[in-house]
Amino acid sequence: MGKTDGFLLYKRELPTKDPVEERKRNFKEFQHLPTEEVLNEQSARCMSCGIPFCESGCPLGNIIPEFNDAVYQKKWKKAYDILISTNNFPEFTGRICPAPCEGSCVLGINELPVTIEEIEKNIIEIAFENGYVKPSIPENKTGKKIAIVGSGPSGLAAAAELNKMGHEVTVFEKEEKVGGLLRFGIPDFKLGKNIVERRINLMEQEGVIFKTNVTVGKNYSAEELNRNFHAIVLAMGSTIPRDLPIRNRDAKGVYFAMQFLRQNNKKVSNIPFSEENIDAYGKKVLVIGGGDTGSDCIGTSNRQGATVVYQIEIMPKPPVSRDDSMPWPMYPMVLKTTTSHEEGCERKWAVNAKEFLKDENGNLVGLKLVELEWAKDEVSGRYTSFQEKPDSEFIIECDLAFLAMGFLHVEQKGIVEDLEVLLDPRGNLIGNNIEYKTNQTKVFSCGDARRGQSLVVWAINEGRQCANKVHEFLS
Repeated sequence: MGKTDGFLLYKRELPTKDPVEERKRNFKEFQHLPTEEVLNEQSARCMSCGIPFCESGCPLGNIIPEFNDAVYQKKWKKAYDILISTNNFPEFTGRICPAPCEGSCVLGINELPVTIEEIEKNIIEIAFENGYVKPSIPENKTGKKIAIVGSGPSGLAAAAELNKMGHEVTVFEKEEKVGGLLRFGIPDFKLGKNIVERRINLMEQEGVIFKTNVTVGKNYSAEELNRNFHAIVLAMGSTIPRDLPIRNRDAKGVYFAMQFLRQNNKKVSNIPFSEENIDAYGKKVLVIGGGDTGSDCIGTSNRQGATVVYQIEIMPKPPVSRDDSMPWPMYPMVLKTTTSHEEGCERKWAVNAKEFLKDENGNLVGLKLVELEWAKDEVSGRYTSFQEKPDSEFIIECDLAFLAMGFLHVEQKGIVEDLEVLLDPRGNLIGNNIEYKTNQTKVFSCGDARRGQSLVVWAINEGRQCANKVHEFLS
């Protein structure tokens, strides 16, 4: 590395953010880009560690020490070329990835890890600013046509790779706009939609064809798909949410998290919607589920003007630092306080929902809960079972409740049934781990539709790997 003692000289420094009250007034991104001097110092913290565990911690295998060194040397074009060789969309992962690479950083053994994610985001933004990012148009065409169903991160990654290989790629999207989860699932304050549109525009210049408002299996048949394309990639994501089948689940005011987030993203982008309006203004909001989707509901509720926001989680409160159950370089399952939590939220752990409460008109007025005692395995340190604490029931008053408890599997109706694609025991699309093939000869699957709910960085990796297998099949 360019500065072998950088990790001794500089401390981890994250970018500044707009004040909480200011950023709650809008849905814009609120983190500021650091100066080149700060980036230079942060990249200098990358050590000559011999074995870069950060690379194995990254699902994409990003070549992290090399691009850190290029940033330290202020060779931005070189840093961009290294980064883009493994990651199609660093502007996405640099904003919304939980950074498993940082969990594997060698410096993280006894210091705070290198700010890999922030460096990644700045490399791509500087590359766009300086004109390094240009359409990559293939010189030779194969004459083969490929249909990709779904325009989320895995579908886009597969499309980008297959287009580079010279195939004609058409991406079908059921919504009005392209982007899938990136556009309709993730709030603008985390990922501005101008960032998504910038990448889509670039892919269109490269030759990728996007068709919106097309629900394959409904207004575009499986027969047409088979007749018009040499290969088909199913990348529809894992979209069936986990429900909470307790008493009074039908109370007015209980919604799945994605109903809320999808609609709000449409509001921010001035896209019309026909479903019932969900508005947290002046409401007491309860978010059920402690993951990133729940966090997004918190940030969105605060921006809509909720009077108070609660978040509950069935698991116990995580430790604030690594313990014996998560030794380095494992990803540390420690307490995560997001920027949305900073904006206002009361959190409760180790509680279980028992019953929604509603008034005589059927409107939600609260949730009855009970505290839990968890048993932990002495060897692994993992929680294995729980029981309810006696006489520990309590009620949280709320007007809105958002179920953010994860997703079960891909949508199994429509095109999946029409193409007669088999499912695995969890309800996901069959897709051989090595070949990404389904039981149908020319039908492939990738992303959350194949592996189940996961990270955007895993989805991009899936799309890239699937594209290679489709190319081999067509060759």
